[in-house]
Amino acid sequence: MASLRPSEIRDMTSEERQSELDKLSTELLNARAVQFSGGSSDNPGLVRQLRRTIARIKTIQKQQETSEEGSP
Repeated sequence: MASLRPSEIRDMTSEERQSELDKLSTELLNARAVQFSGGSSDNPGLVRQLRRTIARIKTIQKQQETSEEGSP
């Protein structure tokens, strides 16, 4: 479940987003450990997919923080 659509991320609360970000970061760490230890992965594109999903979550978090600061 590494890939999340932006609409799904926007529907989450900030706590849900943070927990999903933590979970994905841990999964990325594990995938990189397998990759660097020379092991073969079941999904060779997993690291890329995880990195992009993490970036999506962080981008949407930043957008929502900025919009909350701007509105009175």
